[in-house]
Amino acid sequence: MKKYIVVMAVCIAVIGLQATSIKNNEPTKATLGELLFFDPILSKDKTISCASCHKPAAAFADTLAVSIGVNGKKGSRNTPTAMNLVLAKSFFWDGRAATLEEQALAPIANPDEMNLPIAEAVSRLQGNEQYKMLFAKVFNSEPNEKTLALALAAFERTLETSDSPFDNWKFSDDSTAVSDAVKRGFVIFNEKGKCIKCHFGSDFTANEFRNIGLFDGKKLSDSGRYNVTHKEDDIGKFKTSSLRNIAITAPYMHNGMFKTLDEVINFYNDTKKVVPGAVNTDTLLAKPLGLTKKEKQDLKAFMLSLTDKKFIKNTKSDTINPKKYKKANPKKNIAVAPHPILITI
Repeated sequence: MKKYIVVMAVCIAVIGLQATSIKNNEPTKATLGELLFFDPILSKDKTISCASCHKPAAAFADTLAVSIGVNGKKGSRNTPTAMNLVLAKSFFWDGRAATLEEQALAPIANPDEMNLPIAEAVSRLQGNEQYKMLFAKVFNSEPNEKTLALALAAFERTLETSDSPFDNWKFSDDSTAVSDAVKRGFVIFNEKGKCIKCHFGSDFTANEFRNIGLFDGKKLSDSGRYNVTHKEDDIGKFKTSSLRNIAITAPYMHNGMFKTLDEVINFYNDTKKVVPGAVNTDTLLAKPLGLTKKEKQDLKAFMLSLTDKKFIKNTKSDTINPKKYKKANPKKNIAVAPHPILITI
């Protein structure tokens, strides 16, 4: 109980500092959205915020297989990263949201997450003098459903990363930015591993939906995209996620069933060995990849190299440092008080 009270007190203190800092500067949609993202005012019992499940130090993903909502309710799917969404074409594992604004409001109203009807959330904000002032400055109106969504989405759009060792190697022509293992792994990624078929582009995702062999209609019964489209071909399909910062967004897959990248790579190497009775698996995975132990290690090294420098200790070591945190402003132009965001380089 003491721990709970201390945590809540710290959270409230930080929110107060953020609001004061914004108040003393010219607020923007993004800075207002950041304040809202970290404020538990948007949950039914005021105990959790968006950041409770989208943890900054985990690249705005969760570290649990499924997140815990108000009153200890467990969700049904893993919380994906909220970073690098500017180019996304749909949102959530099943793509049920067409815009980032639509996505931003859904967890607030979801009974298993923040469990607060949007109308009630808006009413709370309208009754808060600081938020009334900030919304008036940014939107020239009182808080409402549309402006709440716009602010949250604006903040999420600032969470882009493009300064990884891989970026330095490929786009800055720095051959020393990555190890030879990373370079070999990139070849495997593009050829023998077939990863490029689904994970390409600047964020390493085709923004498509694929059934990778994690649906058997029994123990693995989440129908995924089918629940949105009701098309039989979509049974078991889920959105292909971005691979940026993948090393620190464990656990993996829509249900968080894999705890490590090694488990993920072993699964893709022979999906039927892990889930023998999978239904409707993509033809790309019809046969085992046949990766050797060394090739798996190199592929993992490549995936580690996609981690932004903000999250790693040494960009040449391929070693993630999840313990060293620094209270730092994630964006220099955001006029808010600091909160734990990034791992020290």
